[in-house]
Amino acid sequence: MTETRPVVPGDAPGERDRADTELTGGSAGRDGSLLVRQSVDVAEIEAHDLSASLADLAGLVTGTMGLGELLSRVATYASHAIPGADGAGVTLLRAHGDGHDVEALASSAPFVAEIDELQYRVVNEGPCISAALEGQTVRSGSLGGEKRWPHFGPRVGRLGVHSVLSLPLLLPDRVVGAINVYGHAKDAFDDHAAHVGELFAAPAAVAVHNAQVLAQAMALTTQLQAALSSRPVIDQAIGILRSRSGCSADEAFAKLRILSQHENTRLTTVAQRMVDEAVRRARAHATKL
Repeated sequence: MTETRPVVPGDAPGERDRADTELTGGSAGRDGSLLVRQSVDVAEIEAHDLSASLADLAGLVTGTMGLGELLSRVATYASHAIPGADGAGVTLLRAHGDGHDVEALASSAPFVAEIDELQYRVVNEGPCISAALEGQTVRSGSLGGEKRWPHFGPRVGRLGVHSVLSLPLLLPDRVVGAINVYGHAKDAFDDHAAHVGELFAAPAAVAVHNAQVLAQAMALTTQLQAALSSRPVIDQAIGILRSRSGCSADEAFAKLRILSQHENTRLTTVAQRMVDEAVRRARAHATKL
């Protein structure tokens, strides 16, 4: 069958084909030129996505949002920036006396939250745990058959998610967490995607760390304010105990603390109850007079 094509006014039959042939070197050249243009377009789109995500990341003002909201935005920006990503999550590495805990705190999509819940709460293994604890980028394009995480990989593969790229959030002296990026397709993340992910993860680590520091400072401020507001009632309770038993201030405070521990009740609550009881007794006594 002879292929027909519309004739554009001013373009005689065969002239466009000849022009295309001269520019591209024949039909094979035209196909190659199209592929080059398509690859250039994809590269430009990916570069734009990365640039936009980095600009969004730089524009985050930690003082205007909570830690959870900031991490959610970082996860969303990561899923936009990294080629092949269908969703992303952010986890933090929390130090304690015996080592570290990895805790998922944000995700860009519900399926990411489901997978991270499986990774951290159910099987306690997976790429993000490896990336955070080892400080190395981790990648897999076939989670269903992944031997590194025999309990995690097959279960995630059955959910229809086959690729993962886990990027540690690195500071010069520590790892603060990791970004977990998932793709439904197999082999969704190539070397280029890993490189783009690492470019994104570097400033993301700074933003996440700053948000952590600010959140901790705000929590400490709240605790100090609570302590300052509760101190007067504690001092009053100490005075009541001293008047009753003649003990020292340190001994009275120790009695309050023992009572608090015995009742499994906050020290402030115990002190307030003691003061309220003393006030009631004093009023009752004044009424009798």
